[in-house]
Amino acid sequence: MPSRNDAALWKGLIKISHDSTQTLQAQIRQAIVAAVLDRQLAPSMPLPSCRILAEKLGVARGTVVLAFQQLVDQGFLIARERRGHFVNPEVLTAPPRAPRNVPASARVNWKARRQVMASELPGAPKHEDWMQAPYPFVYGQFDPALFPTAEWRECNRMALAVLEIRNWAADMVDRDDPLLIEQIQARLLPRRGIFANPDEIIVTLGAQHALYMLATLLMRRGSQVAMENPGYPDARSIFRLAGAETLPVPVDGEGMDADAIPAEADFVFVTPSHHCPTMVPLSRPRRERLLARAEQNNWVIFEDDYDSQLADEKPQEALKGLDHTGRVIHIGSMSKTLAPGLRLGYIVAPAELVAELRALRRFMLRHPPANNQRAVALFLSLGHHDALVRRLSAAFEERRSRLHEAICSFMPDWQVTDVPGGTSIWLKGPSGTDTAGLARAARTRGVIIEPGARFFDGPERLSPCMRLGISSIAPQHIEPGIRELAAVLTRRSAAA
Repeated sequence: MPSRNDAALWKGLIKISHDSTQTLQAQIRQAIVAAVLDRQLAPSMPLPSCRILAEKLGVARGTVVLAFQQLVDQGFLIARERRGHFVNPEVLTAPPRAPRNVPASARVNWKARRQVMASELPGAPKHEDWMQAPYPFVYGQFDPALFPTAEWRECNRMALAVLEIRNWAADMVDRDDPLLIEQIQARLLPRRGIFANPDEIIVTLGAQHALYMLATLLMRRGSQVAMENPGYPDARSIFRLAGAETLPVPVDGEGMDADAIPAEADFVFVTPSHHCPTMVPLSRPRRERLLARAEQNNWVIFEDDYDSQLADEKPQEALKGLDHTGRVIHIGSMSKTLAPGLRLGYIVAPAELVAELRALRRFMLRHPPANNQRAVALFLSLGHHDALVRRLSAAFEERRSRLHEAICSFMPDWQVTDVPGGTSIWLKGPSGTDTAGLARAARTRGVIIEPGARFFDGPERLSPCMRLGISSIAPQHIEPGIRELAAVLTRRSAAA
């Protein structure tokens, strides 16, 4: 925060003109009011003393005293004994001041200048107040009751020890924490059947950052990416931002139909462990067929292994573990186990490609925060992550079972895709069901669900599908939440 005596700050906020028709006192008051209403001054930051501000502005001290006194009388400032003048916090509870009336000829047309249409692509569902909802069937969030608070604090305290700070505080430029790379290499990847060298692993700020870097590095305008349909909408948007065209490929009970992938594709994006959003795993014959066709047609495969750590007791080997040609790029994430807000993931790829990704990442953000990397490395090395995965898997299995039973009892005409592992259930309602409208109606009863339309390629239209997350809702709230949802469905059917 700037100092109360920061000359550059106050000269920038309070500009005095001796040629103005307004008095010096009025100019000072006008400038301070504008700074307050534009939220440029925090209530915790004291204004300079009248003497110091007068010296900085080149005016008489009495002029500033009178200006401050009038601002106190008007309620913009408050005077605190022996501490000075501060912004009145009550002023900041009012709506922000309307934008200044800038002539049209002087405005910048940002819409015309942009080169990508990121704001026009489908947005992610936003539930800022999901923790206050009684029945949050929200996907991708966490349950505070399951978060390993004590263990995470321990690792952060260890990372803040003097010797540890020396390990991570320096600028790594394009490198990652070697302890984290070691832990990913030794603890996470072998369980997926992947054995990689350190130079074949790079840390990212989550799976989306990984996809964005890969799209930026490898795709050109006109590249063609085969994707599951329904599929991960943010991946579809990232590829389109890179200028690529997405090719929808149908999904059934065995996952993505490998034989339906157009031969002219350049890339294939797939979620084989748990398909997004139906949760169906890609069968072993489909995996082998996909790899064979990829070699035959020279495809590069992006394997998003986002939910693999919460799989069933006998998870299938990752595509990367079956790949013998180096064309599968494996993307992993800690979001579904440790915390979605941590934003830490990784890419496993041939060393030559990882070197290029490191060079690209350096121009974007150099490297993910090294203190977080060290804390996660310690979390893994101490066995906390293994214990957490066991605890989460047991808790989510109970919740999934309760949710399945409740749906069968209270919504018997809905088709449920229920497979072991993962953090959600995919539902399909009777023909003509509008889950977007259902979501709006259910929200008024405290039930948060995710409509399914955004997962399908093409213009958004009415969809009878929806996804119910289990990671953020307490077990005892599952059945009451489904009862409320069923009641909303009954009422909407009666009104139709």
